[in-house]
Amino acid sequence: MAGGHAHRAHRGHGAEVEISRGPRTVLLTALVLAAAVAVAGLVLLWPNGSEVDKITESVPFAAPGVTFPNAEVDEVHTPCAGPGDRSEDCGLLDVTLVEGAGKGDHASVRVAPHVAESGLEPGDQVKLQRTPGQDGADPAYAYFGTDRTTPLLVLLLVFVALVLVVARWRGLFALAGLAFSGLVLWEFVLPALLTGESGLLVGLTAAAAIMFVVLYTTHGFSLRTSTALAGTLVGVGVTAGLGVVATRATRLTGITDETAGILSSLVGGLSFHGLFACATVIAGLGVLNDVTIAQSSSVWEIRAAAPTMSRARVFASGMRIGRDHIASTIYTIVFAYAGTALAVLLILQLYGLPFDDLLTTEDITEEIVRTLASSIGLVLAVPLTTGIAALVVPGALAYSDKEAL
Repeated sequence: MAGGHAHRAHRGHGAEVEISRGPRTVLLTALVLAAAVAVAGLVLLWPNGSEVDKITESVPFAAPGVTFPNAEVDEVHTPCAGPGDRSEDCGLLDVTLVEGAGKGDHASVRVAPHVAESGLEPGDQVKLQRTPGQDGADPAYAYFGTDRTTPLLVLLLVFVALVLVVARWRGLFALAGLAFSGLVLWEFVLPALLTGESGLLVGLTAAAAIMFVVLYTTHGFSLRTSTALAGTLVGVGVTAGLGVVATRATRLTGITDETAGILSSLVGGLSFHGLFACATVIAGLGVLNDVTIAQSSSVWEIRAAAPTMSRARVFASGMRIGRDHIASTIYTIVFAYAGTALAVLLILQLYGLPFDDLLTTEDITEEIVRTLASSIGLVLAVPLTTGIAALVVPGALAYSDKEAL
């Protein structure tokens, strides 16, 4: 094709592919429109800072004057023999405050049996709840939690180091995309939900913004990446739609545990249907992104290896790869959700209820709906992405087998 009517898309070590202007224009125009909608969504749904502050300030975490200093464990007394153990030393820790209010104070605090049996030993740090005494009385101390900052930081550093060593620049860009995703969730999604915005719209807007940044920063600006992005956005839309329909059909309330009850009492305008829809959209992003980028790359490589193959055969070959990918990623979704709900599943197993009775429980139905909605969106994203890629890459004999410069 003439240079004025085609675009060469290639990677540094692959063969050049002449992309005609028509498919390129349609794809990029659709993505520009999607980006414009995402930006409009961010502008319209972005939470008002003063309103968020007003909500958070109206829900104090502790009583006035209560602080949470760190303390070092000096001695661990005899662990409790069981829930009924009432011995004097049962679950008792001797600690010394090392920072915050009361630094240098010595105290003895009692912990639950499972905390005492978690392996606490002298030198470990715990966080205490310090309540000031009334009328000059000594302050009261209680165990609040175990300080896990150091091991978590070490684990994080090991993860980052391995990503950078193995994936190099691509890993660095992936970490940047991960950081951006966390920023969107913390600065946009959570405050927007607290201020009563539509959970579905917040989830879709956040998903689009995250995918635009993550895909292009990790995989580079190319038509191959743009094809994967288009397939991802369609998959996200399908997942969101199915989640909404299934939630209404199953009469889910979105309230499954005491956390939801606490939120309901603290934030009056929070919609748990919307919260569930938002969670469903965001939960499937990672696997969906993995599948679509793999399918787009597969089609590009197939075209590079077989320049005379028809688009129909390119699509069929890509789908053979996609079917294998679907099989493995479906397991990933199911196991991920099963892992997060394992404690609930154990309790239900103890009840010994028939499976059809389990479907009436909010916890199980919610996990099933989330899993199936994400899985259906994932399955449909494979042929959609493959089809888009097969239309974007050149047709038979429109391929130039030059080595990339």
